[in-house]
Amino acid sequence: MSGVSRRHTPDPLPCRRFDSELWFAEKPEDVELAKSLCQECPLANACLAGALERAEPWGVWGGQLVLAGVVVPRKRPRGRPRKHPVAA
Repeated sequence: MSGVSRRHTPDPLPCRRFDSELWFAEKPEDVELAKSLCQECPLANACLAGALERAEPWGVWGGQLVLAGVVVPRKRPRGRPRKHPVAA
């Protein structure tokens, strides 16, 4: 560069500032952290709309948890018993 100083401005998108694994986390508390980071994102609505349109299989998109292409309120921890018994 020829003497021109470029000021680095931080990327406003949390998915670019933090480890991408956070948006596909297994632990419910990590999923909640990812969701909270998306709250200030200027692209949250477009991100969620795109994920639903693509029927993303899982992950946090636009501040919402998407599983099997559908928004779900919370990630249940592993090993939790089913709400309804499964027929054998």
